[in-house]
Order: sequence, then structure tokens, then C-alpha cells
Amino acid sequence: MRAVILAATVALALSPARAQDRTEPVPKPLAHVGVTEHLGQPLPLDLAFADEDGRPVTLGAFFGPGRPVILTLNYYRCPMLCTYELNGLVQGMKGLPWTAGSEFDVVTVSIDPRERPELAAAKKRTYIEGYGRPAAASGWHFLTGSSASIEGLARAAGFEYEYDRETDQYGHAAVILLVTPDGHVSRYLYGVQFEPDTLKLALLEASRGKIGSALERFILYCYHYDAGRGRYSLAAMKIMRAGAALSVLILGTAVSGLWIRDRRRRRESAESVRS
Repeated sequence: MRAVILAATVALALSPARAQDRTEPVPKPLAHVGVTEHLGQPLPLDLAFADEDGRPVTLGAFFGPGRPVILTLNYYRCPMLCTYELNGLVQGMKGLPWTAGSEFDVVTVSIDPRERPELAAAKKRTYIEGYGRPAAASGWHFLTGSSASIEGLARAAGFEYEYDRETDQYGHAAVILLVTPDGHVSRYLYGVQFEPDTLKLALLEASRGKIGSALERFILYCYHYDAGRGRYSLAAMKIMRAGAALSVLILGTAVSGLWIRDRRRRRESAESVRS
């Protein structure tokens, strides 16, 4: 039964509010579970972890110019919620025209310090196979680390989780973080399903316009993130401004064309008179 209680963390995943801020009674294992958003804050990129091959790495090893990062905090023995979340992420990424390891990277960090690289490697094989894009193996990293490194990252990310000794499980929210190429938190997306359009806009936002086509960057300009709905919505004011700018551009082009044609006619008339 306690395992079922911990699985109820899915409900918490749908809201960024801390568990103790909810009005209904909260099960003790979930009393300190939630997310406190640290938008714009830097992550500690010097934290030490091990990758799925057991090699020592720092978090910063997976950040570079032009490529945003999707960061997830899970644990590999999680019986339910983590699987739903990562499966949902895979499905969302399948709908993108971009591939992990090319236009963006994914970093999954275990919050259980007892887990080892062998387990991380097994999870990686499972999810790369499910993703169906073998090249993504170079762009999706599964990390394990010490309690100090895990807690340091979770604290910086505002990710609050709780270990329950009776069930030997962790209560945690289902959330992914979009992080800029230089390691600053750009966006939190909650839940266990991630629509491709929302992922695309969040990645564009995190990359600060360094990925995607000019049209996709223009589309991002016309949207804003609606925290209440957990998705991007059209921003009426931006659309009006974009429409006004486009109207000015079209009018200017038309006026310029008329002016050029008028000058050409005058020149041709002048040459006709001289001849």
C-alpha cells in the first residue's frame, strides 16, 4: 500500500506547488516533495558524477555552445513514475525534427546514490532503443553520483524529493528542466507526457534562438509559456506587433517599388527626348 501512496506523486507532478502548500492532507512520504522553480539560475556544472560507462564526468561536460539540455532527475529502480515520465519524454522527442546529440542533449541523473553505472547503462540501452534513433546514444547521458552531488544538483534545480525507508522508494515530482547551453534553468515542464510542439518551443527558448529555422524562431516570438496550462500559447500582443511590423514592411516594399518604377520611367523619358 505504501508503494501505491508514493505512486500518487503523479498528482504532484501536475503542479509546481510544494506538497505542504496543498490544502488536502498530504501523506507523510510526500510531505517534502515538490518543485520550487529557479528560473534563470545557474546549475553547478562542476558537480562530479559517473556516466553510464563508469567514467568520472562533471555535469558541465554535457553543456556546450548552441545546444540546450533537457535535464531529468529520476532513479533507475523506480517502479512507476520515472518510467512514465521517461517514456513520455521519448514519445515527445520522437515528434521533433531534431535528434538528441545533434541539436540538443539529454541528461538523466539518478537521485539514488546507491545506484551504479551498470544500471544506468541498462536504462540507456532501453531508452535509446525505444527512441529509435541510434545516433542519440551520444546525446542522451545517464548519470549516477554521490549523495553530495545529487543533493547539490537537486537543490540548485529546486527539485525536492523524499526517501521512504519502509518502501525503499523515493517520492518525487515528474518534471523535466530545459537548460540553456551555459547551464541556466530556462523552463520547467511538468507531467508524464510532453507534446512535441511544447518541447520544440521550450528547446528554442532554452537555446535563445540558436537552433531551428528562422520561421521557427519567429513562431516562438509569437508564443508565451502559460504556466497554468503547462504549455505555450499564442500571445495576442506579440502577434499584433508582428502583424504591424509585417504591414510596415509590405507597405515600405510597395512604396519602394513604385518609387523605383517612377524613376525608371523618368529616365527612359529623358533618354527618349535626347535621342
